[in-house]
Amino acid sequence: MNKKVLILGATGAMGQYLAPALADMGYFVDGVALDEAISNNPRLKYIKANTKEAGVLESLLANNYDCIVDFMVYDRDTFVDWAPKLLGATDHYIYLSSYRVYANKEVPIKETSPLLNDVLSAEEIALGYNDYCLYKARGEKVVRSWERKNWTIIRPAITYSFKRYQLTTLEAGVVINRARAGKTLLLPDAAMNVQATMSWAGDVAKMIASIVCNEKAMGETYTVSTSEHHTWAEIAEYYKDLIGLKYEIIPAEQFIDLWAGIKKPENLNRIHAEWQLYFDRCFTRVIDNTKILDLAGMKQSSLMPLYDGLKYELGKLTDDVKFYLDFFKYGCPPHGGFAIGVDRLTMLLVGLHINESMFLFRSPKRLTP
Repeated sequence: MNKKVLILGATGAMGQYLAPALADMGYFVDGVALDEAISNNPRLKYIKANTKEAGVLESLLANNYDCIVDFMVYDRDTFVDWAPKLLGATDHYIYLSSYRVYANKEVPIKETSPLLNDVLSAEEIALGYNDYCLYKARGEKVVRSWERKNWTIIRPAITYSFKRYQLTTLEAGVVINRARAGKTLLLPDAAMNVQATMSWAGDVAKMIASIVCNEKAMGETYTVSTSEHHTWAEIAEYYKDLIGLKYEIIPAEQFIDLWAGIKKPENLNRIHAEWQLYFDRCFTRVIDNTKILDLAGMKQSSLMPLYDGLKYELGKLTDDVKFYLDFFKYGCPPHGGFAIGVDRLTMLLVGLHINESMFLFRSPKRLTP
């Protein structure tokens, strides 16, 4: 096989499994990422680059890839400009959307289930215009409007892997840090008894690999996910068993107050936090994955069970983040008593949610200051 694949965001949760999988299948893969990565497979080459810098995308697209797998996150204006370049430069473009585009109207969720932006009022859409679920839905419309059906839209559920361990709206930087420090993690009561779906990235990568350069997948949408589901309370117990997590359940509004600040019209972090909690983690997320399993020739019984997958990925922490995690066993070194915190400073300066500005994992190569 001489087909070439470009992966944008090749070291993320799904990309870290997809890139080597495609190379093993015989594709020539160029994986682009902001951080450095090393490949021992001659068919896989990692490129350290910022695709959003001037000229970088154009230089990459000049290589005439047979397929582009796009894990990038774009702002509301950039993708409208970039989509024609990406779609026009390849025979197959795979757009990363999200299962968060689905409304809470049908269980189990199918690819034909109602979408959130079709059931919300104009006022609600205006309030959450920049939220992840809505701009992914807008991105889908941009892709579908293309003159050719040389595209596939994928909608993963919450996908966990090394560095990505989720619990309600909280990410690894909080979950692992609190567990290893022996501190109690606060969780929102509104989500705890809601059914949630978390898929292992290795399984999701196999699903996506079956889509690459597949004529049957052209012009189609797939929810790439397991159909296994658990309540968030059950998932919290998994973390308790695996890493000794201690947690306490508090009112949802208090939870949002702690992580995103008080409710003000100008507090965009608060709006994002509310949307992620109330318009996803509090929705029943049970997936019918029949469509992607049929395409990939996979069976649900062959997918990684959530408990086993979390145990496997959490087990990688022992050596990879040993310095950082051991640091909290012994307390802080002598200091002057003032520490604003790089995470929260970044959150304030850039306008990110605190979950998006965590620096637990500095890079695959550097954990020490």
